[in-house]
Amino acid sequence: MNLKLRLTILSFLQFFVWGAWLITMANFWFGTKHWEGAQFGAVFGTMGIASIFMPTITGIIADRWVNAERIFSALQILYGIVLFILPHTGDPNSFFYVMLAAMCFYMPTIALANSISYTILKNSNLDVVKDFPPIRVWGTIGFIVAMWITNLTGNKATEGQFYIGGVVAIFLGIYALTLPKCPPQKLIDKNAPLSEQLGLNAFKLFANYKIALFFLFSMLLGAALQLTNAYGDVFLSEFAHFPKYADSFVVQRSTIIMSISQVSETLFILAIPFFLKKFGIKKVMLMSMLAWVLRFGFFAYGVPDGYGLALIILSCIVYGMAFDFFNISGSLFVETTTDKKVRSSAQGLFMMMTNGFGAVFGSYMAGWAIDKFFTRKFTNASDLSAYLETTPDNPTFLGILKNSFNAAVNSDGTLSSIVMVKDWQQIWLSFAAYALILAILFALLFKHKHDPKELANVNH
Repeated sequence: MNLKLRLTILSFLQFFVWGAWLITMANFWFGTKHWEGAQFGAVFGTMGIASIFMPTITGIIADRWVNAERIFSALQILYGIVLFILPHTGDPNSFFYVMLAAMCFYMPTIALANSISYTILKNSNLDVVKDFPPIRVWGTIGFIVAMWITNLTGNKATEGQFYIGGVVAIFLGIYALTLPKCPPQKLIDKNAPLSEQLGLNAFKLFANYKIALFFLFSMLLGAALQLTNAYGDVFLSEFAHFPKYADSFVVQRSTIIMSISQVSETLFILAIPFFLKKFGIKKVMLMSMLAWVLRFGFFAYGVPDGYGLALIILSCIVYGMAFDFFNISGSLFVETTTDKKVRSSAQGLFMMMTNGFGAVFGSYMAGWAIDKFFTRKFTNASDLSAYLETTPDNPTFLGILKNSFNAAVNSDGTLSSIVMVKDWQQIWLSFAAYALILAILFALLFKHKHDPKELANVNH
């Protein structure tokens, strides 16, 4: 089988096993289990907790002792097994710990997949900058296909989404063993200090001002990277609370609408080589940050019809630039500015800062802020109906009140129980302001001169 095709299959399956549940887990959490937002922030933060240490540890092992494809295989199989256990947990705390185990197995495989692809391409004398993006784009396609399968099979709020991911993850683990071997580089002298032999010298990268600043912004932007993955689908689904939007396509097929974001990714990934060579790494990363401002801003004013629907679609389109321009260019920045002895470890550090500390910070703060500042509480029908742009006697409103909030209207117009509704416009606007501040600071503080030869050296 063609080498690029084999790596394409790896990329496709790598993100399929994540996309099967990542976007729709919120519907399972809020819609099926009816658990709280702050707790959901903690569960989504398990990706960050795992990314703080697991990618670094596995990167060190891959640099020193065990073939990268073997580590990758074992982690994927274990991840698949845990996904089968996950939906059988009966409370948020149990769900948290089982999800943490799943993420400890899955998150390091993202960096490992990159390292495996880079190694195999280099060993075959292929151009990483030119050949990797078209391979990586199939990861996004795999994510899209998984989202569509989950939605169209009626599993977007059920345990089925985890079973889909689990089956494919086990298959991927087996498939990885058929790839060309990626043995440890073993470039470190056996008489070197223990810290160097363990790969801990990768942490010395923080002593370099530019790299340390890059990792800092990676962490801060990482706080925003997963927010739309965590809340995007449930944001669209909750338009079902508005009687005039309850039966809209956006509500019924929210996951398919969200998949436009991943379709956009495929186009922007293919454009990365051009943008990197023309504008350089710093400007491409800055474009990513400004795209995040638009992503959140368009969502803030989006609704399921007319002009508002166009804004939702535009938000999904700019997501491709927002997500991929930073992740891919950031990965290549690490690849071009670090010594080959610690590159796997350095890629692990990049993952640790973005999907680790950044994701934990973003998930916990977002969950807390949404519950504390952006959740409206209603005690009477007239106020709630006005907010939902309808009237208290609207039959659809009364049905939504009963089925979605388990509440009814008392004879005096009050509600039988407090109804809490998220203020999504203010949520997205606060996220947009955060991304804008980051973009301004990055433009002013991060100094990196564009050198086309730098990208050419990534293959050596």
